[in-house]
Amino acid sequence: MLAVLGLGAVFAWSSPTASVEAAPPVSQRAHAVQSFAVTDGIADTLVTRDGYSATTGAKTLIAGGTNYDWARLVMTFAGWPTSDSNITVFTRWMRQENGVDDWWNRNNPLNNGWGSGGGSGLGSYDSLVTAAENCADALHRNSGYSAIAAGFAASAPTSQIEAAIWASPWASSHYANGAHWAYTPATVVEAPADAW
Repeated sequence: MLAVLGLGAVFAWSSPTASVEAAPPVSQRAHAVQSFAVTDGIADTLVTRDGYSATTGAKTLIAGGTNYDWARLVMTFAGWPTSDSNITVFTRWMRQENGVDDWWNRNNPLNNGWGSGGGSGLGSYDSLVTAAENCADALHRNSGYSAIAAGFAASAPTSQIEAAIWASPWASSHYANGAHWAYTPATVVEAPADAW
């Protein structure tokens, strides 16, 4: 503002006959009207959005609290897909180990000996979350389970993953190579909240 006043003073000083006209108030200025026209020859364009998906996180699965949620939790911790084939096999496997009605028995749904204090799989964990972490770790790190891990990682057909389970050292009975395996879907059963 000082520069403008200073500039006005220079003009006034250098040319005593010069006059400065004030601009008209904003209300009296002419406003330019803008317009935008679209020709009739432009066709509508259909825009397709990319799909999106979400992965259920550990907190959501824990809050769900079912045997299916635990199976998905193991898959999540292991970094494997929570596909229908993986969850179907996993819940069948859990049923073979502990039954459906008390699948959370000793907080060790697969009777995993890895980190449970029971080398034969009869140990227990402090929570189902710890059990899921240890189960995922055992399946990744024990070379005897590598075919199982590969099957889950590839979301292989259920028969392929189940054959890998039977051939593995997980159960000394090898589930009678499938003769003692139930193929019906496992019932959804919620564990007590304190098991988590």
